[in-house]
Amino acid sequence: MIRLSHRLRTSATIAAACGSLLLTPGAWGQGQPDRPQEERRQNLSLTDAVLQALERNLDITISRQTRESRLTDIVFEQAKFDPTLSVNGQYNRSISPLNRPIFGVSGVVINEITPFDQNNSSVTFDMTQNLLTGANYDINFSPQRAFVAGPTTFLYNPGYTSGLAFTLTQPLLRNFGVEINKTFIQIAQNNAKVEEHTFFDRVLTVIATVEQAYWELVFTSENLNVAKAALKAADELLASNRAKAKAGVMAIVEVLQAEAAVASRVEQVLIAEKAIRDQEDQLRRLLNPTEDELRKDLRLTPIDKLVQTLEPITLEETIDIALQLRPEIKQAEKNIDTSQLNVKFAKNQLLPTLSFQGTAGLNGLGDDMKDMLKLNFGGEFYNYGAGLVLSYPIGNRSAWSQYNKRQLEARNAQASLQNVRQQVIVGVREAVRRVQTDFKRIETTRSARIMAEKQLQAEQERLNVGLSTTRFVLDFQRDLAQARANELRAIVDYNKSLSNLARTKATTLERYHIELQ
Repeated sequence: MIRLSHRLRTSATIAAACGSLLLTPGAWGQGQPDRPQEERRQNLSLTDAVLQALERNLDITISRQTRESRLTDIVFEQAKFDPTLSVNGQYNRSISPLNRPIFGVSGVVINEITPFDQNNSSVTFDMTQNLLTGANYDINFSPQRAFVAGPTTFLYNPGYTSGLAFTLTQPLLRNFGVEINKTFIQIAQNNAKVEEHTFFDRVLTVIATVEQAYWELVFTSENLNVAKAALKAADELLASNRAKAKAGVMAIVEVLQAEAAVASRVEQVLIAEKAIRDQEDQLRRLLNPTEDELRKDLRLTPIDKLVQTLEPITLEETIDIALQLRPEIKQAEKNIDTSQLNVKFAKNQLLPTLSFQGTAGLNGLGDDMKDMLKLNFGGEFYNYGAGLVLSYPIGNRSAWSQYNKRQLEARNAQASLQNVRQQVIVGVREAVRRVQTDFKRIETTRSARIMAEKQLQAEQERLNVGLSTTRFVLDFQRDLAQARANELRAIVDYNKSLSNLARTKATTLERYHIELQ
């Protein structure tokens, strides 16, 4: 309510000033557009703005989802070592002619083609798995039922057979060892960490952007007060000049000069009001409202006060903090770890392929399933074997080219880390200088504003006794308005510099006591 009544008084002042001009209404064009009948206002603190942005900002939402997608890559690589179970069932019937009689079987006509009718039913259970040592095993169990129609010489008809086999293949040179086979899991974990640091960097960027927009809104709001003060001073001078002209102690040209100044400063007030609206929309956009909310005429009122005290800053300590916390450095360090893993894996691929292969199995036979299983697992009938397989591509150019490539990538990763650290150091030094410079600007612009106030007061007194002119007073009023705007700009720039310094040190979240999940 206080701001609304203040606004009404301001509008009344502007209307009175415009009405005092010796101009026709047509000189102002078509007039100002109508304001909305209802205008909602919202007090907004910097902390609330930051929290809303973190919760609803689209860039952060995208970065968060990308980070979560990197976690699925870890599961994907780990899943390569999951066991695989397969079941295969088949039925086959074959009726084929025999070009000779079946000896030893009675009831067979020797001079006719004898059909051989066989029915086979089988089920195969198979489980395979890759191990972290580089080995892979296969467990196979395959029971089968065979039946031959007609006279046969088989011991069992139908007959049941089965085989239980275990096969193991273990690389001994290339792809041997837990560390080598966990390479891509570790790379996926590093990539997930890199994405976490990218997410952290995005959060810092969004917060810094919100802070910059918030303080710029503070500037436009306070700058409107500066423009209103300049308008009020010109309006008072116009009233004084009119009284003097009416008394016959001042020329009419002095009144016209004052009227022109009032018109110019009305324009400055209108421009300042537009700047506030524009900056409010910029800040609201960062908070990611819905489209319906963005269509509404919501006025934001910043309630945080500008900092005008010098914060103690130690350059070396600030650099150390930035080198420890900056996400870009942590990303570069993880990239080095990944490049070293790639080099180690590529070096292993230079070795020949030498694999141990071993197999062992049990066999069974019977006239029914029970007898077959009993004989199968009795251990009476078995088989086993072992061997070595060696292979090596002549020249091995593919592996050597990959190894050389990975070495170059590792050196690039080291150089990138050094480059990032140098950029961080230079950025911190610039940010610290900017804070110190902007604080000194506050002192100098404040002194300039005080001097401008004194000069205007002195010139006003000279005008009152007839030793000056309206032109000189208006010039000093303009200088004072500019000095106030310069002081305000210096204070706002100092607060924006503090925000930039916190972003450079990566300590922005600590200011709001925020922890990322």
